[in-house]
Amino acid sequence: MKGGKINFTRHCFCPCSSTDRTWVCGAHDRGSIPRGGIGNGRRKTNMISLQTKIEELTRVGKTVAGRLKKLGIVKAQDLIYYFPFRYEDFSKRVSIAELVSGEHVTIPCTIDLIKNRRSFKTRKFITEAVVSDDTGTLKAIWFNQPYITKVLVPGEKIFLSGIMDASYQEMQFINPTYEKQSNDTLNTARIVPIYSLTKNVTQKQLRFLVKQAIHLADVMPEWLPDHIIKKYKLWPLQRSLAQIHFPESFEHIAKAIHRLKFDEVLLQQLAVYNSRRQIKNGIARQLKFQKNNIQEFVSSLPFTLTRDQKIASWEILKDLEKEKPMNRLLEGDVGSGKTIVAAIALLNAALQKYQSVFMAPTEVLAFQHYDKIFNLLTPFKLHVALLTHSKVILNGEKIAKKILYKKISTGDVDIIIGTHALITDDMKFKEVALVVIDEQHRFGVGQRKILKEKSLEKKYSPHFLSMTATPIPRSLALILYGDLDLSIIKEMPQGRKKIITKIVLPRERQAAYDFIKEKIESGELAFVVCPLIDPSDKLGVKSATQEYIKLQKEIFPEIPVGILHGKLKPDEKVAVMEKFKKGEIKILVATSVIEVGIDVPTATVMMIEGAERFGLSQLYQFRGRVGRSHLQSHCFLFSSKASEKTRARLHALIDAKDSFDLAQKDLELRGPGDVFGTDQSGFLDFTIAQITDIEIIQNAKMCAEEVMGLPLAQYPELEKKLQEQLKSVHLE
Repeated sequence: MKGGKINFTRHCFCPCSSTDRTWVCGAHDRGSIPRGGIGNGRRKTNMISLQTKIEELTRVGKTVAGRLKKLGIVKAQDLIYYFPFRYEDFSKRVSIAELVSGEHVTIPCTIDLIKNRRSFKTRKFITEAVVSDDTGTLKAIWFNQPYITKVLVPGEKIFLSGIMDASYQEMQFINPTYEKQSNDTLNTARIVPIYSLTKNVTQKQLRFLVKQAIHLADVMPEWLPDHIIKKYKLWPLQRSLAQIHFPESFEHIAKAIHRLKFDEVLLQQLAVYNSRRQIKNGIARQLKFQKNNIQEFVSSLPFTLTRDQKIASWEILKDLEKEKPMNRLLEGDVGSGKTIVAAIALLNAALQKYQSVFMAPTEVLAFQHYDKIFNLLTPFKLHVALLTHSKVILNGEKIAKKILYKKISTGDVDIIIGTHALITDDMKFKEVALVVIDEQHRFGVGQRKILKEKSLEKKYSPHFLSMTATPIPRSLALILYGDLDLSIIKEMPQGRKKIITKIVLPRERQAAYDFIKEKIESGELAFVVCPLIDPSDKLGVKSATQEYIKLQKEIFPEIPVGILHGKLKPDEKVAVMEKFKKGEIKILVATSVIEVGIDVPTATVMMIEGAERFGLSQLYQFRGRVGRSHLQSHCFLFSSKASEKTRARLHALIDAKDSFDLAQKDLELRGPGDVFGTDQSGFLDFTIAQITDIEIIQNAKMCAEEVMGLPLAQYPELEKKLQEQLKSVHLE
């Protein structure tokens, strides 16, 4: 009946023919289907633009639009930039007589017979079809998809695509993809794109929607100048966007991916160069090298600086003398002594009556830095403060927050150490001349601007020093942090012994416990790291709370055991760490909250549960919590998985020459997403490029230098694209 509804048990959004019944071919939503289209009961126009909202596309209603938004798809343009992550090659068409088990193929065939039946034991639906061509017949089977009998009817000519299975004594297709024969298929008889999905969204739906929008690739403006495209042998943007979704060959896929990767990396590099230019355009205080006082300080240290520490300190001190703001990344191995290098810079600024800020990512680490720096600089009678959300200390004593704010604003505090509480609304500085950031090297132009605006003297920009213990190969660091000069500390302080690292088998667990007990009885301390805070039936790995109870009650009932995790309040974390440092807690069970910077010289044993759940760089950080004195330290790796890949990763930790070698192995084994994460404000959250695309990154870096030297007014599309990038990425 015209305008009426066709009721089906289930339906999908991928039409395979012009008849109404074929709207059910993908079958994922329940309900009735308006003849005019799924969603709102009216036929939608094909006149769409890049900015057309996703719900305005054919067969998309509010429910489906909500699901697509979880994938970041809110308008038609988002579909074009929602790239496949792999492909199925169903382009090979064969006859039934030519079928070979295990091959990805497409068979053009005719449906002879199709019916549903229930399995004898489980009573689930099994759909069986007999199909044929001029060379023979074949059985196709689908499990728990009874609606298929409403979609496919005897006599129809279809494509079946999939992997041929010969495990049931005869050749047959198990759950093949099907589609009506045509010259413009989406799901069969071609190289088929495979997308990342969310719940209740199917591959067929997504391909159908991309197909609606793909013609808009033709109106995407080409933003790269012709001479850049030719020089770097790039495909045109429009062709790349079309071919990455519906490619004609794998060669075309490679060329399309290369262009789109290049675009992503180039835009990131342009943002880096813009950031560097903004910083270098500022004026900083020229902090002269206070030679006599710095030499006195270095001579008073209870240890001798390593050659790398001396070189890094000199590079920083020379930068501080310049009128242009320093912008340097200090990269050093775990325990290599980055903090003492930072302390030299802080002292040099304070001796000239300029304020410095030292920002750490956690309260525990901020307190640790404060304790170390305050004690080191005590002979110089400086005013050193700690400011976090829960702790306010000046020169070793608690102080009211309002009083500290007042003293900072009048310049009566030389060095302020803390967390992001340092850049809250209430904070005002007299003038910040130096900023040191620990493990947050993407602290960017915007946050520098905040510090500058919080200074009563607004003419000058602060010098900036970032520190990281995350090992990054030098070539990658120069590319990733192109806006930062680089200092590297590889050499470890004298007297440090190599940490003995061992993979512990389940049968050796008791021996490990006995070893820990022996070490504790000799006055040393131990960490036990777990992947989770609380138990999880789904993940099946040990939690810190479970292990804490087990160790305290069953394994070491006579030994004080503590627990440290992210759900504790900041002051509780600090209190636990203080007890551990003093030896009141002998074994500390923790999550990854101890990954960065925790320094307890008497801790000599690191026991890591579920080691396979951590990346190599993370395991390296954990291991670096021990081995921080002359005492021999040990790291025990426990793994619930015995796969070859897991063993390879754990052995890489044992065999690596140094942290930089390990970082390269981690990139190769896990990929950049897991190693670096993606929560970096647009800096590394590439959708298609990877950090391991070294050649592309190097070319994009060279190209960025060229582009920043172009008269952008002559290239309006390039200028527009650059401005869009700068709005979305702040490198903070």
